[in-house]
Amino acid sequence: MGKTSVFNFFKRYSFLIITVLLLITLTGCGATNEPIDENTTGFFNHYVVYPFSFLIKAVATYFNGDYGISIILMTLMIRLALMPLMMKQYKNQQFMREKMAEMKPQMDALKEKYKKPENGRQDPETAKKMQMEMMQLYQSHNFNPIKSMGCLPMLIQFPILIGFYWAIMRTPEIAEHSFLWFNLGEPDRILPVLATLVYFIQFRTTQIGVEVQPEQQTLMKAMGLIMPIMMGVFSFSMAAALPLYWTVGGLFLIFQTLLSKWMYKSAAPVIAPSVEK
Repeated sequence: MGKTSVFNFFKRYSFLIITVLLLITLTGCGATNEPIDENTTGFFNHYVVYPFSFLIKAVATYFNGDYGISIILMTLMIRLALMPLMMKQYKNQQFMREKMAEMKPQMDALKEKYKKPENGRQDPETAKKMQMEMMQLYQSHNFNPIKSMGCLPMLIQFPILIGFYWAIMRTPEIAEHSFLWFNLGEPDRILPVLATLVYFIQFRTTQIGVEVQPEQQTLMKAMGLIMPIMMGVFSFSMAAALPLYWTVGGLFLIFQTLLSKWMYKSAAPVIAPSVEK
C-alpha cells in the first residue's frame, strides 16, 4: 500500500512538482540571457528557444508590435496544444481513483492480514508475500499504478515551458515595449501579486471535491502556499513579461482544471492521498 500512496501523491501534486522544478531550473541553471537569433548554437537554443522567439516576434507584427498581446496569445496557444495530454492525464487519474475505490475493501483486508507487529518491523518473507498478493490484486482489476501516473504530459511540457521562458528572456524587442500599465522589460509591483493570487486559486481549484483527511490538512495547506509564494517572490525581481506569461498560463489552468472536473466526473469518492512513512 505504501507504493500506491506514493504514486497517488505524485499524481495529485504533479502540477505543483513540475512548477517548482521549473522555477528551480529557470532561476538556477545559469543559462545565458544573451539575445537569441537563427545563428545561436546549441540544439535546445536552435530548435526550441529560437522558434519560440521567432513566433513571438511574428505574432507581434500582426498587432502593431504589441508584444504583450503576442505573449498572451502564444501562452494560450501553447496551453491549448498541451491541453489534450493534460486532459488525458486527468482522465487517467479519475480512472485510478475509481479503481482504488473498487479495490479498497480487498486492500484493507490485505493490510489487516499482513499487519505489522508492534515493533513496526515486518520480516522480508511476509513483506514479499504481501507484495505478491497486492500485484495479483492489481492484475485481477487490470490496474497498473505506474502506467496510470501519466508522466508523459509532464515530460513533454517541461522542455516546452522552459523553452518559451527563455524565448521571452532572450528576445530583446520585448523589453523595448510596454503593455497596459507596465513596461515588459522592467519589474512590476502589481503583476507578481496577480500571479501569486492566480496560482493560489489554481491550486484551490484542483482541490474542489477532494475530501482531505484531518492528518493531511496541514500538508495540503503548505503545498497550496509554496508554489504561489515562490511564483510571487521570483516575479518581483523579473521583467514584467514573465509574470504576465505566468498569470495568463495560470488562468488557463484554472479553466482547464474546471473543465476536466466537469467532463470526467467520477462516482468514486475523491480522497486526498496519504503518504505512508
